[in-house]
Amino acid sequence: MWYRREGDSITLTLHIQPGAKRSEVAGLHGEALKIRLAAPPIEGRANEALLRFVADSFDVPLRQVELLRGAQSRHKMVKITGSKVEPESLLPNSG
Repeated sequence: MWYRREGDSITLTLHIQPGAKRSEVAGLHGEALKIRLAAPPIEGRANEALLRFVADSFDVPLRQVELLRGAQSRHKMVKITGSKVEPESLLPNSG
């Protein structure tokens, strides 16, 4: 499973593709949620863009999103606190 809910927090397992035309959820990639990011993977810019994208997607302030693992990797783990958004709702064609 690509996410885990514990109390009021959600932990996501992500596969990131930086340098895309636009930032969007691309669907599932094995056991991870694939996210295309418009930001280049330079000097942490992709990580910043990812955290902003996740905060917007889950309708929480940026301070409630934390990168747990994978700062230098395409495989990342992110924790979101206090979101009412269901992770499944981010998937394409889930509506």
